[in-house]
Amino acid sequence: MDVKKKLVVLSGAGISAESGVPTFRDSDGLWEGYNVMEVATPEGWQKDPALVLEFYNQRRKRAREVKPNRGHEVLAELEDHFNVTVVTQNIDDLHERAGSTNVIHLHGSLFESRSCADESLVYAIDGWELKLGDLCEKGSQLRPNIVWFGEMVPLMEVAAMHAAQADIFIVVGTSLVVYPAAGLIHYVPHDTLKYVVDPKLPDIGNMPFLKMFAEKASTGMEKVKAELLSLRFKV
Repeated sequence: MDVKKKLVVLSGAGISAESGVPTFRDSDGLWEGYNVMEVATPEGWQKDPALVLEFYNQRRKRAREVKPNRGHEVLAELEDHFNVTVVTQNIDDLHERAGSTNVIHLHGSLFESRSCADESLVYAIDGWELKLGDLCEKGSQLRPNIVWFGEMVPLMEVAAMHAAQADIFIVVGTSLVVYPAAGLIHYVPHDTLKYVVDPKLPDIGNMPFLKMFAEKASTGMEKVKAELLSLRFKV
């Protein structure tokens, strides 16, 4: 029986940007006109929870309007040939909507809320609004289930385990500057095939079995897919 090789992907904001999802690092720390420290930190939440809720409500509303792009679709198509795990820094659901079935959201999900009293209490958000007064079963205010700056990344160990088992590792749409996610590539075995796809290629030093494409996700992933399939079926 043909056992599929394990392909692990680390995706970042660049892949979603092609679908029209705004990033904040391109605009001096402003995220759709908001200072990220006011809307993406525990301190910002304590200071003005209504502002934080409205910010994510608007992002959630917009995320429902955009569609996956070719970069997302190629990653989903690779499941026909490989055992694919997508580790994403993105909080949208574009990977899932494109057809990827095994997605780890390192930074949480825009479409989930969680209790302020018990972070194990996580709920799907019905519609696009989360409001002050929306409470968990313990009577505590619900907040976006997002990993904010200054908070632990609870799924990092799981992601690192997958990276350490990868036969093929792809980095797409990220400049590898946001830690701890950027450190995942250092868990990858020495002899694993590695690909990086981003218009601004990161400086990750001299790494073996590494190929880099200075392109956006949609075109770069087409090239990676073609190369992977040619290697897979080569006699």
